[in-house]
Amino acid sequence: MARQAVRDFYGRILGFIDDGMYSNKVAAQLFTGEIVGFYDESRDVTTDFYGRIICTGNGLVGLIESKAQ
Repeated sequence: MARQAVRDFYGRILGFIDDGMYSNKVAAQLFTGEIVGFYDESRDVTTDFYGRIICTGNGLVGLIESKAQ
């Protein structure tokens, strides 16, 4: 499992991107621990926590940035 920190312009950690936490999905997690979305590699779509499609491709960084503010 790989974990990558997402930081803002000032270097503060906004959240994390966890690969391997779920089968065939990459999870986006806020600094507070709240999971805000997933990237499904097989379908090439990013969904929010409730399964609604946000965008095609990997948009997890943008999802973390929008939810962290």
